[in-house]
Amino acid sequence: MHQITDVVRDRGSKYAVSGGPATTSDEVDALLAALKRDRKFARATHNSWAVLLSDGTPLKGDDGETGAGMVILRMLERAGVHDHAIVVTRWFGGRKLGGDRFRRIQDCVRAYLDDTAG
Repeated sequence: MHQITDVVRDRGSKYAVSGGPATTSDEVDALLAALKRDRKFARATHNSWAVLLSDGTPLKGDDGETGAGMVILRMLERAGVHDHAIVVTRWFGGRKLGGDRFRRIQDCVRAYLDDTAG
Protein backbone atom coordinates (compact mmCIF):
# COMPACT_ATOMS: atom_id res chain seq x y z
CA MET A 1 0.00 0.00 0.00
CA HIS A 2 1.28 3.42 -0.97
CA GLN A 3 0.78 6.16 1.62
CA ILE A 4 1.40 9.89 1.92
CA THR A 5 0.86 11.30 5.41
CA ASP A 6 0.27 14.93 6.37
CA VAL A 7 -0.64 15.98 2.82
CA VAL A 8 -2.50 19.10 3.87
CA ARG A 9 -3.77 20.83 7.01
CA ASP A 10 -6.74 23.17 7.19
CA ARG A 11 -8.18 24.76 10.32
CA GLY A 12 -6.83 22.01 12.52
CA SER A 13 -7.90 19.10 10.30
CA LYS A 14 -5.11 16.88 9.00
CA TYR A 15 -5.27 14.77 5.84
CA ALA A 16 -3.41 11.74 4.51
CA VAL A 17 -3.91 9.67 1.38
CA SER A 18 -3.31 5.97 0.77
CA GLY A 19 -4.03 3.50 -1.95
CA GLY A 20 -3.29 0.28 -3.71
CA PRO A 21 -4.47 -2.17 -6.34
CA ALA A 22 -8.06 -3.39 -6.00
CA THR A 23 -10.04 -5.30 -8.60
CA THR A 24 -12.96 -6.40 -6.38
CA SER A 25 -14.90 -5.07 -3.42
CA ASP A 26 -13.23 -7.76 -1.28
CA GLU A 27 -9.82 -6.36 -2.20
CA VAL A 28 -11.01 -2.87 -1.25
CA ASP A 29 -12.20 -4.25 2.10
CA ALA A 30 -8.79 -5.88 2.61
CA LEU A 31 -6.99 -2.62 1.77
CA LEU A 32 -9.15 -0.70 4.27
CA ALA A 33 -8.59 -3.38 6.92
CA ALA A 34 -4.82 -3.19 6.38
CA LEU A 35 -4.91 0.59 6.67
CA LYS A 36 -6.94 0.46 9.88
CA ARG A 37 -4.51 -1.99 11.49
CA ASP A 38 -2.52 1.17 12.09
CA ARG A 39 -4.22 2.60 15.18
CA LYS A 40 -3.71 6.16 13.91
CA PHE A 41 -5.85 5.44 10.83
CA ALA A 42 -8.37 3.36 12.76
CA ARG A 43 -9.01 6.37 15.01
CA ALA A 44 -9.34 8.86 12.14
CA THR A 45 -12.60 10.73 11.78
CA HIS A 46 -13.06 9.65 8.14
CA ASN A 47 -11.48 7.15 5.76
CA SER A 48 -13.28 8.01 2.50
CA TRP A 49 -12.42 5.94 -0.56
CA ALA A 50 -13.21 5.09 -4.16
CA VAL A 51 -12.14 2.74 -6.94
CA LEU A 52 -13.17 2.44 -10.58
CA LEU A 53 -13.01 -1.20 -11.62
CA SER A 54 -11.77 -2.09 -15.10
CA ASP A 55 -15.28 -3.20 -16.12
CA GLY A 56 -16.50 0.33 -15.35
CA THR A 57 -18.08 -0.49 -11.98
CA PRO A 58 -17.65 2.40 -9.54
CA LEU A 59 -17.28 1.63 -5.82
CA LYS A 60 -17.06 4.30 -3.14
CA GLY A 61 -17.49 4.95 0.55
CA ASP A 62 -17.86 8.27 2.36
CA ASP A 63 -17.27 7.02 5.93
CA GLY A 64 -19.37 9.90 7.24
CA GLU A 65 -17.81 12.58 4.99
CA THR A 66 -20.83 13.01 2.72
CA GLY A 67 -19.86 13.31 -0.95
CA ALA A 68 -16.18 12.52 -0.42
CA GLY A 69 -16.26 9.15 -2.19
CA MET A 70 -17.82 10.75 -5.27
CA VAL A 71 -15.09 13.43 -5.38
CA ILE A 72 -12.41 10.72 -5.34
CA LEU A 73 -14.28 8.64 -7.93
CA ARG A 74 -14.65 11.58 -10.36
CA MET A 75 -10.92 12.28 -10.13
CA LEU A 76 -10.13 8.62 -10.84
CA GLU A 77 -12.45 8.73 -13.87
CA ARG A 78 -10.81 11.91 -15.22
CA ALA A 79 -7.33 10.44 -14.72
CA GLY A 80 -8.33 7.13 -16.33
CA VAL A 81 -7.22 5.14 -13.29
CA HIS A 82 -8.83 1.69 -12.97
CA ASP A 83 -8.45 -1.08 -10.41
CA HIS A 84 -6.67 1.17 -7.90
CA ALA A 85 -8.40 2.27 -4.70
CA ILE A 86 -7.59 5.63 -3.14
CA VAL A 87 -8.40 6.38 0.51
CA VAL A 88 -8.41 9.95 1.84
CA THR A 89 -8.11 10.06 5.62
CA ARG A 90 -9.16 13.06 7.71
CA TRP A 91 -8.58 13.76 11.36
CA PHE A 92 -11.12 16.44 12.29
CA GLY A 93 -9.55 19.52 13.84
CA GLY A 94 -12.58 20.99 15.57
CA ARG A 95 -13.68 23.49 12.92
CA LYS A 96 -16.00 22.72 10.02
CA LEU A 97 -14.52 23.34 6.59
CA GLY A 98 -17.74 23.60 4.57
CA GLY A 99 -17.11 23.24 0.85
CA ASP A 100 -13.36 23.57 1.38
CA ARG A 101 -13.34 19.95 2.54
CA PHE A 102 -13.86 18.89 -1.08
CA ARG A 103 -10.85 20.99 -2.16
CA ARG A 104 -8.73 19.29 0.51
CA ILE A 105 -9.87 15.85 -0.74
CA GLN A 106 -8.93 16.89 -4.29
CA ASP A 107 -5.53 18.08 -3.02
CA CYS A 108 -4.94 14.65 -1.48
CA VAL A 109 -5.99 12.68 -4.57
CA ARG A 110 -3.89 14.96 -6.81
CA ALA A 111 -0.84 14.47 -4.53
CA TYR A 112 -1.35 10.68 -4.65
CA LEU A 113 -1.74 10.55 -8.43
CA ASP A 114 1.30 12.82 -8.93
CA ASP A 115 3.39 10.73 -6.51
CA THR A 116 2.48 7.39 -8.09
CA ALA A 117 2.81 8.59 -11.69
CA GLY A 118 6.60 8.70 -11.49
